[in-house]
Amino acid sequence: MLLLGAHLSIAGGVSQAFARAAELGCTAMQIFTKNASQWRSKPLPATEIEAFAAAWQKSQVASVTAHDSYLINLATPEGDKRSRSLAAFVDEMERCAALGIPGLVMHPGAHLGAGEEIGLQRIAEALRSIFAAAPTQVTVLLENTAGQGSYLGHRFEHLAEIMERVPEGRFGVCFDTCHALAADYDLTSADGYWTTITEFDRLIGTEHIAAFHLNDSLKERGSRVDRHAQIGQGAVALEAFAALMGDERFAAVPKLLETAPGEGNCHHLASLALLRQMAEEQA
Repeated sequence: MLLLGAHLSIAGGVSQAFARAAELGCTAMQIFTKNASQWRSKPLPATEIEAFAAAWQKSQVASVTAHDSYLINLATPEGDKRSRSLAAFVDEMERCAALGIPGLVMHPGAHLGAGEEIGLQRIAEALRSIFAAAPTQVTVLLENTAGQGSYLGHRFEHLAEIMERVPEGRFGVCFDTCHALAADYDLTSADGYWTTITEFDRLIGTEHIAAFHLNDSLKERGSRVDRHAQIGQGAVALEAFAALMGDERFAAVPKLLETAPGEGNCHHLASLALLRQMAEEQA
């Protein structure tokens, strides 16, 4: 099965995302498990956990991934923000475990001027603490970033180093195409895709990729600016998307849009149709 879908709204409750997935014909989806702009959220009611399980059972969605709150920064120094970040991330993992969601996507963090080495050290220390406290059935999916501001994760080496520094961690990687291009990896052609994914394989291993964010990039290669665009309307080549869709190593890896759905889901419907066509042509 082609696992293809989008990040979907949980308005009205997490279980409502499955109805939105059905409207798009999604076989995979990504959600927030809480309001992503707030530190605290009420615990998931047992009725909503049951409704989520029941809706998933009836759905054609085979893969659900969660994304953590953008407020969380594991590279921040000691203080209130760091304490809040660690507690919030453990809570996110607990919510995933309650819902049966196996993977939680996260941006590694921003060092805020302290430098890459100190930032990576803080992230590793935070994750060691988190893994000691969090449910064991949830995998943390490190997402490559665009490198905007002081964000770490824009080099594959950063992700590899975090994984190496936390050997007890349960890690995968979420590969974002927009972020990769903005971070100066070549996705401007099919050849560029193969070069980029070969470099990823050398440094981390493609077997660690557990999800893709299929986003085009409004800004050019190497811009270090995180601005998503609809598929085919940015600087990522359609040939690069087609090469990814045809890469047999990732046939069973969920591929997810994170762009605006558009009126009546027009953008999502068009992008998903294009990606399905690419997959069929590459088969």
